[in-house]
Amino acid sequence: MNIIIIIFSFLSVLAKSYPTGSELEELLNKISLPDGFKIDIYASDVENARSMTISPSGTVFVGNRKADNVFALMDNDKDGKVDKKYLITDKLTNMPNGVVFHNGDLYVAEVNKIWLFKDVEKNLEKIDDVGYYPEEPILISDKFPSDKHHGWKYISIGPDNKLYVPVGAPCNICESKDEIYSTITRMDLDGKNQEIYARGVRNTVGFTWHPETGEMWFTDNGRDMLGDNYPPCELNRVQVSGKHYGYPYCHGSDISDPEFGSKYPCDDFVKPVQNLGPHVAPLGVKFYDGNMFPDEYKGDIFIAEHGSWNRTKKIGYRITRVKIENNKSLGYEPFIDGWLEKEKNDAWGRPVDIIFLDDGSMLISDDYANVIYRVTYEG
Repeated sequence: MNIIIIIFSFLSVLAKSYPTGSELEELLNKISLPDGFKIDIYASDVENARSMTISPSGTVFVGNRKADNVFALMDNDKDGKVDKKYLITDKLTNMPNGVVFHNGDLYVAEVNKIWLFKDVEKNLEKIDDVGYYPEEPILISDKFPSDKHHGWKYISIGPDNKLYVPVGAPCNICESKDEIYSTITRMDLDGKNQEIYARGVRNTVGFTWHPETGEMWFTDNGRDMLGDNYPPCELNRVQVSGKHYGYPYCHGSDISDPEFGSKYPCDDFVKPVQNLGPHVAPLGVKFYDGNMFPDEYKGDIFIAEHGSWNRTKKIGYRITRVKIENNKSLGYEPFIDGWLEKEKNDAWGRPVDIIFLDDGSMLISDDYANVIYRVTYEG
């Protein structure tokens, strides 16, 4: 019975209609921000807007998990709203969720493949002439599992000039014979020399690097079916490559899994920097290193919480802030919320990823409302 309820709850999320036009502008009034901050629509009609990456010139690239589209967005007049949207491809049919821009090229991750679009911005200029993206992508790697359960990927390029690609667990909770599952991998930019960078990671859909130390920090989604309040999701820090972060044996700092926990004590694993809310589904994560927000935000972490789908009372659906000092968390609190109407136990938006523009403003993708928001500080 519980499984049936969960399935219907999940399907109801998928079946909801999307807010559009004036309705969306009205819904923005429900968003709660700290004093001095403002939220606006940066781009609308961006179907299933998921992972984002940005070029030095300000072009924002967006992947998705449902519609097979990869978009490029441009704010040519620099008024804080996109005025040009390009469809780069609709031919990648296996969840092209992950995108990262690097040295003029765009890397796109499907469930089992990594593609490269060479000189992507130069080719965007040709779309207006020929009506379509003029070049086929180059296959970088097809060595990843094809499991769709936690198969969609967030990708990024680290300070070491390596491409980092996660492989989620192919289940809610299980041990896998193939060591590639429940990991973060890294490889050369041409797909060679693939290795496992972090183990025991159930499903990360967001990671970033500390602007000073260069260490990776990543979010991880906790397992389901332990009730509304267990286990917590996690924010983790990688100090040494190859370490194990607990899944499927231990969750949070000290919660032994009822099925697999007897095999190893929780002290055997790297503990989270910060336990997050249970089932909040933390995805995108970024350090703030800009100059628009007040100084108190400098060096802190922002997390996009996509929101729970299998909890009696929904939580998440917000942007949270983790205060960081000396590489340690001083606390975890909401920064922006209002996408979840708590009195109705219903949501009209689901934050996915976070990036920052050169002016220090924050962009937030929303795969449920099909938009990208821009958050500014006006003081």
